[in-house]
Amino acid sequence: MSIARARKAAIIPILLGLSTITAAAAEPNGCAAFKWPIDRERASFSAPDRTQLHSGQTLDALPSGAIVLSLKPAAEAALPKQPGRSSAPERFAGFFRIKQVGTAGNYTVALSAAGWVDAVESDHVLKPTGFSGAPTCDGIRKLVRYELSSGELLLQLSGISTSTITLTILPVE
Repeated sequence: MSIARARKAAIIPILLGLSTITAAAAEPNGCAAFKWPIDRERASFSAPDRTQLHSGQTLDALPSGAIVLSLKPAAEAALPKQPGRSSAPERFAGFFRIKQVGTAGNYTVALSAAGWVDAVESDHVLKPTGFSGAPTCDGIRKLVRYELSSGELLLQLSGISTSTITLTILPVE
């Protein structure tokens, strides 16, 4: 192999490595890493009129702001449906029901901490229409979108590392 070829062969991996570093540096981080805007969710999370709930409670209607849900150790949570993902026993879980969501449509569930969300309607677990996460965003960790009907909703949370979690269920704008 000639010296010129050897130099080219050595330079190519270096250039590929630099392009990978440049691409990683261009990736959004923090709250900018979410696929969708989170301004409404952030405002709701810090509002003083957040709805306080204990696992197992039922709301008559979907609140317009944030919910602070007290969770139980996973082994004691007695979730109505088997969670879509198993979690470690030292994690926390909980659920609540909403009798009337109101207007049918696409909704975003925002969570303050990492965890698993199951949305259940008519005893059927809904598949998310999208999701986004940002582990370095202060205050909001995960967004999951669901197409909800206007009727009753069961929302289950599992795999949470803290005994309370703040969340919102807001219509997509």
